[in-house]
Amino acid sequence: MKIIIAGAGAVGSYLAKMLSNEANEITVVDSDEERLSKLSQSVDVMTLTGDTSSVDLLRRARVGTADLFIGVAPFISQDVNIVSALIAKKLGCKTVCARIDDGQYKSYENKYIFTELGLDLMVYPEQIASSEIIQRLRFNASSESMDFANGKLRISVYRVTDLGQAQDMTVQEFSKDLGQRGIQQRVVAISRDDKTMIPRFDTRFKYNDMVFVITKKEHLAEVDWMFGNSTVKVDSAMVLGGSPIGELVANALSEEVSSVKLIESDVERCLQLSERTRDNVTVVNGDGRNTDFLVEENITDYDAFVAVTENDEANVLACVVAKKFGVKRAIAEVENTEYIKLAEEMGVDAVINKKILTASRIFKNAMSSRVKFVKYMNGTSAEVIEFQVAPGSPITKAPLKEINFPENAIVGGVIRGNDTFIAVGDTRIQDYDRVAVFALPEAVKAVNAFF
Repeated sequence: MKIIIAGAGAVGSYLAKMLSNEANEITVVDSDEERLSKLSQSVDVMTLTGDTSSVDLLRRARVGTADLFIGVAPFISQDVNIVSALIAKKLGCKTVCARIDDGQYKSYENKYIFTELGLDLMVYPEQIASSEIIQRLRFNASSESMDFANGKLRISVYRVTDLGQAQDMTVQEFSKDLGQRGIQQRVVAISRDDKTMIPRFDTRFKYNDMVFVITKKEHLAEVDWMFGNSTVKVDSAMVLGGSPIGELVANALSEEVSSVKLIESDVERCLQLSERTRDNVTVVNGDGRNTDFLVEENITDYDAFVAVTENDEANVLACVVAKKFGVKRAIAEVENTEYIKLAEEMGVDAVINKKILTASRIFKNAMSSRVKFVKYMNGTSAEVIEFQVAPGSPITKAPLKEINFPENAIVGGVIRGNDTFIAVGDTRIQDYDRVAVFALPEAVKAVNAFF
């Protein structure tokens, strides 16, 4: 597949790395030579320097022969990404998408207008991140989770501690213990010391491992208990940072909880937020990095604390302070991926990175038409992919244990009509099944071929 990425910022660079694993032909266009040089040192891509909305430059990039154009140029007006995507479409590119920074563009009426103009996909990173935060607060027994089949199946991520029963168990012992109680689940991956592995039956859980488990919705509580976790009911929340994400989170939470307090240090922004948030959102002007200020604002009375300022360090440290004060759930928005593991080790319950979330959303469009969903999860470079099985696909030819499925990938769950079940070696995939797969980057191309 030939792909043009307009913008070598955080999202564009991350996408280039993801897509390069699929042996795609990738060209990255950016006006900043330094950004392009830094990217080309770590990723095998072609680069072109210039205005991403320049017709001449896009022609030089041969955008008319491309399968996918991605407009994610950083630090500029969203209009440039939209215009460059529409130009790419008119020049002959098959599929185009653009990053935007205004949720109004995604309203039903406006989205229809852009679809008619030729824009196939618009991604709003702040909205994606805020939705993820709300999801984490709803289902908070694990550090991260994602749903399949409208929530009938879920992949959850658990840290192994001495609070649960899982520490020092093998995968086989863990599965046997739950199986004797009728609990359907499958351990699909373990992340240890910054490396992710597809486990075997004799793989033993170690302290501080991150364990990825797929299970049926009705069995979640039992799996949570094995790792010493339980769901916390969130009825009040404090949000630090009046950024676009903070505004979106506060308004969304206000529909689900009784009270939300939104803290912002800029007075003018506070005035804007007080007019744009719902009645049960209290907007307060102050420095949320100040411990005394948080005490004055009764931080101990809140069930959840969400830090979404533009400063990664401030977000992490504020969440650590919140946990010290007894707040049950603390979530930090962090853009520097190097801080994610550190934040989790410091006790932050969940870490959100809008760059990874946005790249995952766009990445789906570079995969097979049979791919229904793609997501990266914190703590691993692996991809969680939902496929719909094409009739006669190689994966349907024999039970899973006999088809030589890539060793760095595992089929976790299957949705067949109204039925959902956890996959095992004897499972035989059928035409039109929807299948949840956990795959390391080097295995994705081979996995795609099975569907």
